[in-house]
Amino acid sequence: MRKPRWWAELSLIGVVYAAYTGGRLLVRGDEAEAVDHGLAILRLEGLLGIDAERPLNRLFTDVPALGIPADFAYASLHYLVTPAVLVWLFRRRPAHYRAARAWLMAATLLGLVGFTLLPTCPPRLLDAAHGFTDTMAHFSAYGWWGGEASAPRGLGGMTNQYAAMPSLHVGWALWCGVMLWRYGRTPVTKALGVAYPLLTTVVVMGTANHYLLDAVAGAAVMGAGFLLAPHALRVVDRLRARAGAGRGTGEAPPVVSGGCETFAGEHIPGQRSVATAADDTSTPAR
Repeated sequence: MRKPRWWAELSLIGVVYAAYTGGRLLVRGDEAEAVDHGLAILRLEGLLGIDAERPLNRLFTDVPALGIPADFAYASLHYLVTPAVLVWLFRRRPAHYRAARAWLMAATLLGLVGFTLLPTCPPRLLDAAHGFTDTMAHFSAYGWWGGEASAPRGLGGMTNQYAAMPSLHVGWALWCGVMLWRYGRTPVTKALGVAYPLLTTVVVMGTANHYLLDAVAGAAVMGAGFLLAPHALRVVDRLRARAGAGRGTGEAPPVVSGGCETFAGEHIPGQRSVATAADDTSTPAR
């Protein structure tokens, strides 16, 4: 299969990301509904005994040496690591790039469906009585962000504050981890493949941007995207084949003789016997 062109890939990824970003803004849910969903998640986690967000958030708030780096990680790593892994695959593992890119895009679009169906208030936006501190607002003097998720100050209106379920921070980190584990050739690369999604999960909870179940949902969305991606690729290939057949491939017509030479009086290449061929080589042309 022909290697994808970098400019075509860059355009495709840009279009999909723009659609994803625009879709997040268009599907902003009702605030009361989003708060109800957030509280329902907290209650469910409490029943299951997995509500780890509060102690992590309290630790990150009380220890700036943890909270500030975590805020930087939340605000920047998904913008840096995910594209870097895509470029690495494109350049170093081209045979696996197309399937990996399709998986990432399918899961991202599925995440947008989740934001649409289940707008969710993140822990940091719940009433203070629930015990959460927005660490990005608390430590905003140290970074470019304000009190509106990871958006730069003054650009909070460009993000959807209630797109917490699923956590695509965790989903994208999991995708990066799988790529590094599967296609990395050094122990360090494979270790990073394990550490990065785990670290991201801790960061999104410690900064009060996501619940644990948001992280679980992010992993589930990546799993669904993995199953959907091969079918999406087959559909794309079928459409390309039809489009190519419709306008012609522009290739030279096949050689009918299959490369065999013919001689005067022959209708089928290679029909002469070996003896006849030998006679031809010994008899001079007249």
